[in-house]
Amino acid sequence: MINNNKEKNIAVFDFFCGCGGTSSGFQKAGMDIAFALDIDQDAKSTFTNNFPETIFCDKSITKITKSDLQPTLDKHNDSYKLFCGCAPCQPFTKQNTESPKRDMRKNLLSQFGIIIKKYKPDFVFVENVPGLQKVPKHKRGPFPEFKGLLEKLKYHITYGVVAAQDYGTPQLRRRFVLLASKHGEINIPVPTHGKDCDTPYKTVRDAIIDLPAIAAGETYKEPNVLNHRAAELSELNMTRIKSSDPDGGGRNNWPKKLRPACYTRTDENGETHSGHTDCYGRLWWDKPATGLTTRCISYSNGRFGHPEQDRAISVREAARLQGFDDNFEFTGSLNSMAKQIGNAVPVDLAFAMGKHFIKHVEATDG
Repeated sequence: MINNNKEKNIAVFDFFCGCGGTSSGFQKAGMDIAFALDIDQDAKSTFTNNFPETIFCDKSITKITKSDLQPTLDKHNDSYKLFCGCAPCQPFTKQNTESPKRDMRKNLLSQFGIIIKKYKPDFVFVENVPGLQKVPKHKRGPFPEFKGLLEKLKYHITYGVVAAQDYGTPQLRRRFVLLASKHGEINIPVPTHGKDCDTPYKTVRDAIIDLPAIAAGETYKEPNVLNHRAAELSELNMTRIKSSDPDGGGRNNWPKKLRPACYTRTDENGETHSGHTDCYGRLWWDKPATGLTTRCISYSNGRFGHPEQDRAISVREAARLQGFDDNFEFTGSLNSMAKQIGNAVPVDLAFAMGKHFIKHVEATDG
């Protein structure tokens, strides 16, 4: 049972925090963001700008010491502690080509496990790509060992693959989540949006329709809309997007002369390579967006074209599709801001998980 002498608030220790997607969702749910860690300096700048009261550590998790954590733990001694570890997901994606022995990021979840073993927080949250749980131990997959550690430490755990759009994110994004508790059985929250729910999926229209129109390469200057900046387009790509139908159009609308060479080559059977069909595509107004990547403002790197304006989506539009509030300001270069957004945990997904942890506390505590 939960210690009734504790306050009911939950203090979050956000390891691999990035620009703050998880922290934004958890804070919105009612948690205190006590501590954050990340080595990316642009992400640090964005995070500290938006969470000025949070203690930030820019060390690698492999070099963190007791003196880095203990003051914040002591400050929140009467609160429940939630450690979240949303480590870089690239080692476990289908696109990853690094050797398991070369990509040291595979070991970060194990390092997070060492921190959990030492401090034994009340709750643990992990978010990653679905492939995290599929890499077996003999191929240096960290999940079996991590799961075993939580079980040895007597955590109640639940995990599985969820769809971010099922929890209010206006974007199609499948993610692996793990929730663990020292205070009783816990499960994955039921979806809140979709065909089997009272609330429909959020769409691109819901997310960005009210933002001012801008041109490719333009930055909206009014201070009431932050980071509304679109990447420039080459003359060729401007011709391509103008040749694409509004609302979901793409390469299928183009004459052959506009198609990149990689999409016109034929194999020994005379068949044309279709390539990634979303590349150079426009988003649909009345569907969730396709999954954002670290190149989510690049017209040629996915279905990131604006539904009707002749440009790729702006930084602010990408941020809205990832669930960030309009007062959340990103810093860094254009490419860096896109990378921060693409790597972030969807805010609405984190919000749903945060509310679930709070309800878990309330239910267990009575």
